[in-house]
Amino acid sequence: MREKEFLPNLQKLGISEINEMQRRSMAAASESKEIILVSPTGSGKTVAFTLPMLKWLNPAAGRVQAIIIAPSRELVIQIAGVVRDLASGYKVSALYGGHNVEDEVNTLSVTPDIIIATPGRLLDHLKRGNVDPSSTRILILDEYDKSLELGFEDDMRKIFNRLKNASRFILTSATRCDTLPAFLKLSSPTELDFSENSGNVRERMRIYRVFTEKDKLESLLQLLRSITEGDIPQKSIVFVNYRESAVRVADFLKKHHVACALYHGELDQYQREDAITMFNNGSAPILVATDLAARGLDIRGVSNIIHYHQPLTEETNTHRNGRTARVDATGDIYMLTGPDEELKPFVSTDGVYKVYEQASSRLMSDKATIRISAGRKEKLSKGDIVGFLCKEGGLAADEIGNITLSDHHALVAVPAAKAAALVRQLASAKIKGTKRKLILL
Repeated sequence: MREKEFLPNLQKLGISEINEMQRRSMAAASESKEIILVSPTGSGKTVAFTLPMLKWLNPAAGRVQAIIIAPSRELVIQIAGVVRDLASGYKVSALYGGHNVEDEVNTLSVTPDIIIATPGRLLDHLKRGNVDPSSTRILILDEYDKSLELGFEDDMRKIFNRLKNASRFILTSATRCDTLPAFLKLSSPTELDFSENSGNVRERMRIYRVFTEKDKLESLLQLLRSITEGDIPQKSIVFVNYRESAVRVADFLKKHHVACALYHGELDQYQREDAITMFNNGSAPILVATDLAARGLDIRGVSNIIHYHQPLTEETNTHRNGRTARVDATGDIYMLTGPDEELKPFVSTDGVYKVYEQASSRLMSDKATIRISAGRKEKLSKGDIVGFLCKEGGLAADEIGNITLSDHHALVAVPAAKAAALVRQLASAKIKGTKRKLILL
């Protein structure tokens, strides 16, 4: 595929012009069959490896030409969204744990051109014969340092042993991997290192120490009120070290009517997806999360990082803080510590932030999220949803926010002041001739 053929598709992603990293990746694909790309989170790596893949693809012919492997379910879903927008004319299938296996088998019955998968789920389909890898020439490993960790390495070795005809490789990550497993069998990869090209990230961060009182939860709440102008907070992630702590912090904030979402590894897949969607669409601008959210997620526009607990390792500290001050943006980081708590040796700060005790921001959102019980598999489109909400719900098109389509449901951001009445009003309405259940999250 030539550059002029796919550039119009970039507009679907809000991209008018590709950046230097993406151009270099495109150029490298013309000269090399093996590319290792290292670049900071948020710099556009998904587009940077999708464009070379499109250059390498043959016309769609009912064969699996390319496989993209990512270490987490959320990352697979996000990559699939980008690839579907860019790879018009090609069938794309996403395979991951927590996804309905029957749906995956059905979608594989018509052979996709591109598969995006987690290692375990891909290997399962390969073993069952649901995926024929014999025609696969292109293999992409996103977050390859994570995919090649000890917990995944055995699966990855088995996958590589089955991809005998793969001849073009792209490995991407935000951090460099010192050694690569021998089973990768890369000969002379072209290395593109953009890890320093985002400018001095630390200079765009302001890191404050916040001394807390005995009740750390109350201190957190007052900090959030202090850093918020008006009643609607900027996007902020509150990082904790343990799942139980995440639940306790989120429950406390919700009890105080704070618009927040909870994210940790023990939640069901749909709960995790809902949390990230509500955070991204602004209906829950505060996310309480374990370090599972520190990498591998497409989370944009984060203004504040709050370490409710100090990170346990320097790497974790780097990844947490990297959720803000992305590309050219700035970000504020707050390290909550008790009166006698020492800072970890790898934590540096720019000073102490004094909480304003009289701050009274309500920490609510002007958006709410509605779940519709139909999605991509029911042939529902974003246009269908906009038309339904405007015609049957009386909303203006510009009142409808982000729409996220999944296989069997859709999440839509709507004005918070109208959300409850909208759900009641549409209880008996039909979308594309069928009544669907609407729930206010």
